[in-house]
Amino acid sequence: MKKWPIIVAVVMLVSTWGLLQSFSRAEPVLEQKPFTEFPLTIGDRWRGRELGIEQKFLDVLKLTDYMNRVYVAKPGNVPVYLYVGYYQSQRTGSTYHSPKNCLPGAGWQFVESEQMAIPVSGGAPITINKVLIQKGVDKQVILYWYQDRGRIIASEYWAKFYLVWDAMTRNRTDGALVRVSVPVGQSTEQAFAMGVEFMRATFPLLAGHLPT
Repeated sequence: MKKWPIIVAVVMLVSTWGLLQSFSRAEPVLEQKPFTEFPLTIGDRWRGRELGIEQKFLDVLKLTDYMNRVYVAKPGNVPVYLYVGYYQSQRTGSTYHSPKNCLPGAGWQFVESEQMAIPVSGGAPITINKVLIQKGVDKQVILYWYQDRGRIIASEYWAKFYLVWDAMTRNRTDGALVRVSVPVGQSTEQAFAMGVEFMRATFPLLAGHLPT
């Protein structure tokens, strides 16, 4: 097993922490609509409800704002889960947790993982992560990305790079993890298609809740 990727990753993380500490000026307070105002009804297709997060997990995550919801598609009653965790500042160690770390910790195994471009309304296609995870007989398709200071980023490494760059050049480290999860029923392809449909319906609505 090659050790250099691990060493590079550790160096990057340590460097990121050091640079953010060195640029510890107070960041501007950005306007954002709270996620409590994010619609529970989306078009004629989706109806949602807030699930919340247990306080013990909130104490660890240290989020500025979040939503953790389930939406059900009509007809069919297919559930789609939406999580957005937002941080006003990531200078003091409060930052989003990569699904590549937290999902295996919860017992899920990564079966497939790739990046892909998804067309969205009002702009060019965005590149996001598509993964298939499994725990026992249960499978889920996960679509996720980092929405940081007007950028849509799939790579954890590029997210860290831009975090440091924007801290130095813009005095901003705000950002969010956006994750869409769909349980696999009849097929993986069907779950993926449902996730993309939901993502494309909700993506434009995130703009008012995540600063650009």
